[in-house]
Amino acid sequence: MATRRVTQSTAVSVSAVAMVAAFALAVLVGSGAMNFSRAIHGTTPDYEILIALRIPRALLALWTGGALALSGVLLQAMLRNPLATPYTLGVSGGAAVGAVAAILAGWEAIGGFSPVSLAACAGAAAVLLLIVVISSERGKMSSTSLLLAGITLNSICSAAILFLSSLAGFLRSFSVNRWLMGGMDAPSYPTLLWLSVLLTPVCLVAFWHAREWNLLAVGEQWASTRGLSPSHLLLLGCAITSILTGAVTALTGPIGFVGLIIPHALRIWLGADHRVIAPCSFLIGGAFVAVCDVFSRTVLAPVEIPVGVITALLGGPVFIWMLRGRRKGFSA
Repeated sequence: MATRRVTQSTAVSVSAVAMVAAFALAVLVGSGAMNFSRAIHGTTPDYEILIALRIPRALLALWTGGALALSGVLLQAMLRNPLATPYTLGVSGGAAVGAVAAILAGWEAIGGFSPVSLAACAGAAAVLLLIVVISSERGKMSSTSLLLAGITLNSICSAAILFLSSLAGFLRSFSVNRWLMGGMDAPSYPTLLWLSVLLTPVCLVAFWHAREWNLLAVGEQWASTRGLSPSHLLLLGCAITSILTGAVTALTGPIGFVGLIIPHALRIWLGADHRVIAPCSFLIGGAFVAVCDVFSRTVLAPVEIPVGVITALLGGPVFIWMLRGRRKGFSA
């Protein structure tokens, strides 16, 4: 098995190094020139570029990629479907509906905390619960019903967003459409603080229950025979993925393929043990989005490509290659 190729500590260490390297790349490389030596000595404008723009944007990219990749891992374990991700199931769409409604309502941030994130989390939770309810039959979930429910609700969310956008003025409608492409702007440090305070304990809870995700991925009956409550685990997983997806989607817009590509790539390398896959997906997912954000800023500089477009352009071909060449890895 792939799990014997590398130990858990080695895998996590390598993933952590990858995240640190991606963070350094995102800080040092940008669309404009910056002298790092001048920046650390407080020289204008290099200091402002480093402190106010690149560092907070890089941190947001790390949180976004980590949260989306971890959400993909949990959804695939809970629903036992390799295509279950926040994006493909419409959870990101639900978060987007909540966020767009809050944006158009003019909700303002208070002390760095954005009520838009609460609305996004509520939208993500509502869609995820609807998917679980629709795809469940006599206590079991059908993979076909799951995907159909996700696709249907995703379409409904897209229609709701178009409707809300049509009610707004031209400028706000343009801003919403731009936001829906999945962009990355430098947030304020108070915003990063509340995001970290919110997501850190949620991620730790997800890592703590890695053994339970292993059992649930085998089947609900198997988990029950081991003394676990599948319904409680599903509720916990829904809460975790809703918070992770909603919080970052409110700040960046919907970004696809992260929760699909990263878990599958790591299963090929590490196997299917969630005690390894969960933390490594968080770390590698953060590194992936940070690198994609660097591409988005530099490829057509000074024009900036939405990072959601970059993840789709990079993630789509990679996933097709993995699907064709290493299908056995996806069955894990």
